[in-house]
Amino acid sequence: MPRIALYAGSFDPVTNGHLDVVRHAVRLADRLVIAIGVHPGKTPLFSAEERTAMLHENCAPFAREAKCELSCITFSDLVVDTARKAGATMLIRGLRDGTDLDYEMQMAGMNGAMAPDLVTVFLPASPAVRPITATLVRQIAGMGGDVSAFVPAPIVTRLKKKFAR
Repeated sequence: MPRIALYAGSFDPVTNGHLDVVRHAVRLADRLVIAIGVHPGKTPLFSAEERTAMLHENCAPFAREAKCELSCITFSDLVVDTARKAGATMLIRGLRDGTDLDYEMQMAGMNGAMAPDLVTVFLPASPAVRPITATLVRQIAGMGGDVSAFVPAPIVTRLKKKFAR
């Protein structure tokens, strides 16, 4: 039976922190499904299509190296429902700090109550990427700051184009 993991997030934009999680997750699964949250009440900087392209472009090399199948989907329902539809048995969650741990433990408990067949796997962030959040990256880029230490070069270019308008 293949090990299928689901890694859900907004990925707006994809950061080096997200890539750190993916780099580890592809070594745990035969197939990694990256699920991009699409919520009607939120207006992301990048469209779902743009985020999908960023994820494929930046995550595919990790998956190839680990011999892990990679796919990206969008979702607007519960993560556990999305995981079931994808055939996943693992939910991947990245942890930066204790605040993340507290929140993610609550989410894992709720998800476990709704879907006991899914296990949540926590992956601690590497020290270099712990302070990175997509929110801070958007704020810094929006104010003309240099985000090259926080996102891959192709995403720096995409951010510059977004904020040049």
